[in-house]
Parts: sequence; C-alpha cells; structure tokens
Amino acid sequence: MLAEITDSKIQYTVGEWFTKIRFNRVHLQIGICLFMAFAMESWEMMILIYNSGAIAKEFGLSPTQIGSLISALFLGMIPGALFWGRLMGQIGRKKALILSIGLYGIFPLISAFATSYEMLWATRFLCGMVMVGSLVITFPYFEELVPVASRGKATVYLSAGWPVGVLIAIGITYALDSMGWRVIIGMGALTSLWSIIIWKFVPESPYWLAEKNDVNGASQSINILCNGQFNQPKVKLEQQHANSAGSLFDLFKGTVAKTTFLQITINFCFSWGYWAMASWMPVLLSKKGLSTPEGLGFLAISALFMFPGYMSASYLTGKYGRKKIMVIYVFMAAVAGFGLARSVSVNELYIWNFTLSFFSLGAWGVWNTWLGEVYDTRNRGNGTAVGIVSQRIANSIAPIAIGSILASSTFNFTVAFISMFFILTLIATLFLNETEGVSLK
Repeated sequence: MLAEITDSKIQYTVGEWFTKIRFNRVHLQIGICLFMAFAMESWEMMILIYNSGAIAKEFGLSPTQIGSLISALFLGMIPGALFWGRLMGQIGRKKALILSIGLYGIFPLISAFATSYEMLWATRFLCGMVMVGSLVITFPYFEELVPVASRGKATVYLSAGWPVGVLIAIGITYALDSMGWRVIIGMGALTSLWSIIIWKFVPESPYWLAEKNDVNGASQSINILCNGQFNQPKVKLEQQHANSAGSLFDLFKGTVAKTTFLQITINFCFSWGYWAMASWMPVLLSKKGLSTPEGLGFLAISALFMFPGYMSASYLTGKYGRKKIMVIYVFMAAVAGFGLARSVSVNELYIWNFTLSFFSLGAWGVWNTWLGEVYDTRNRGNGTAVGIVSQRIANSIAPIAIGSILASSTFNFTVAFISMFFILTLIATLFLNETEGVSLK
C-alpha cells in the first residue's frame, strides 16, 4: 500500500494523531513485547504458590506462614508501585520499564539461595518492590502507543499475558519438579533479558514526550507508530506543560477524586475476589479430593479457558464499551463463584471453575484497559500506581484471611464469602465514566 502523503506543515496534537493512525505492524510488534512483559509478571506471581507445598515441607511452615510468604511479594509491591508510578512520569515510560525488568532478575536468584523462612520472605518482598514497576507501567504505556479505534480491543488482548504466565509457571513447576523449588524459583532471573527487547522495539510514549514539551521527540515517536502511513508527521502542543508528572495529592482533588475513590474500590474488591480464590485454589481442590498432579492439570485447563474470555471481552468492549461488558462479566463471575461453592461433584467443580475463569479474566482484561484511560497523561502513572496499591493490599490480606477461614470453615462458605467481593466490584463499576472511543488526554 502506498503511504498517505501529508503536508509536513500540517500539525496535530498527539491525541488527534491517534485518531488518524491505523493499527499496523509496529503496534503488533509493540503489543508482543509488552504482552510477554505482563506474562512474566504473572509467571512470577504464581510460581511461589505452585511450589508452596515443597517450601512448607523444607522449612516446616504452617498454613498461616505460607499465606504470609505469598503475601510478602504483594506487600513489597505497595511502596514499589508508588515509586514506579512517580518514576514513569519523571524519566519516561520506556526507561522506567527497562529499569524495572532489568533489575528484577537479581532477586529470584537470591530467593533460590534462601537459607531460612525469614530470608525467603525478605527476598520475596524485594521482588515485589522491583517487579511491580512492570505491572504499573505496561498497560498505560501500551495505551499511549495504540490508535483510539483499536485501543480497547488491543489492550484487552494484552491482558491475555496473564494465563500465558500461569501456564509457564505450571509448566516450569511440572518440568523441573525433580530439581526442587530453588531451581524453579531461580528461573525468574531470566526475565531480566527481556529488557533488551523493550529497549530495541518499543518507542517512548508521544503523550509523555508532549507533556515534557519535547515536540521533536513526540513527532519521532508518532513517525515510528505511523509506519509510513503519513509523511513526516508533526506534533503541536495545545499548551506548554509545567511538569510531566503529577503528584499523588492531585488524584484526590476536584472531579478527579471521584474517579480515584471508585477505581480504588474496584481494584480492592475485584483483586480480593480473584486472588483469594487463586492463591488457595490448590488447597481448595485438595479439600475436594484432587491430588497434586490432578490439581495442576485442573489449573492448566482453567488457564486455557481464560483465553476465550479475553477474546470475547476484547470484541465486545470495542462494540459496546467498557462499562456494559465489565458489569456483565463481573456478574457472571460472581454467579460462577457461588456455583463453585455449591459444587457437589468433580464435574460441577470443573464446569463452574471454567466459567469463573472465562468471565473473571475477561473482566480483568476490560478493567486493565479502563484503568489506564480514566486519567490524563500527567496523572496516569500515579493513578495506575494507586490502583495497583489497592490491588496489592487486597492480595496481601486475602491469602492470610482465607487461610484463617479455611482452618475453621467449609469449602462452600469460603468460596461464597470470596464471591461477595465480585458483587461489590459490580456496584462500584456502575458509577465510573465510559471511555470507549474517547482520545486519551
């Protein structure tokens, strides 16, 4: 196809350019790079859960201690998210992401040599502080590189990196089981190599460059993203920006405060509902009589059901918007959760858990997209960081709380209690503004 010829004297804002650019090979390339970055996050979050039995056996840990160990990663993410949210506004999306991924590999290696429970807990905490940078940055960064017309569909597909990471974690655990949990955990050191791929193939966000008043840099990024669709695209600024990075306090001022409180509620409740289920699923399955190999097979098949959930949510959010699809999918996840709680046979367990995987992860795909869109460029990093902090507080509390409930209650009550948080998520979602087809600010 011949490139579209555009008068180089004609200039548009970054937002206007993204209404004109078509999705092309460069966006696909960027999507693959960031997709794998997110998959690595998932892999590292799940790997300790799948090896918790072996770790508990070696160190003689109680269920409460295992819950605390799982939570250590998420506790580290709380201060880490605030740090990376600020840093991505100061030094840029690309540099911050490279730094997060590049540094991360050091800590799984240290974890592999832990000589005590306390040392392993500390290293997992440090893992969380560093790796959360990738989680904070990946989705808003991708949304700042994709055309408006494709942003929703493409970003939901990016979320499919989660089940890929889950499958990698399961595969590594199964394949290297005979070598022990230390080798399995230490494999996370390889993730640092992906920072080289990000450096080579992903350009800096033109939105961030425009916030830095770097017109030439923004124009260069737009040129890369155009991939020949326009001749020498030029960016103009609507105004001179004083600071590319807002403060945390800005999130709680004026009309932005409503958005912040709603997204904090959604992040906390949705994360509690999902993670409370995921972190204790191996134990819940064992209570239903499944052996460890059967449990891993169950989890692998459940991860496969996440893919059609993402694909359907990607198509539907582009057609009907974020709010309607999020509400429907979260509602169905709650129904599936209550169905799982009432399961009386292994077949029912499979059916309801697969339904839960389909709808809950489809909803996560929509939410990962929506969260990055509700703030302007100046506040996007900090806004995403606060949302991640809310998620991680839930992630930190949920394994310990559910461990305590499991010790004194039934499978049915535990799963029903977890599912109530999906209902709270649904209610908060009803009050958030729709962003489908709207240019980023």
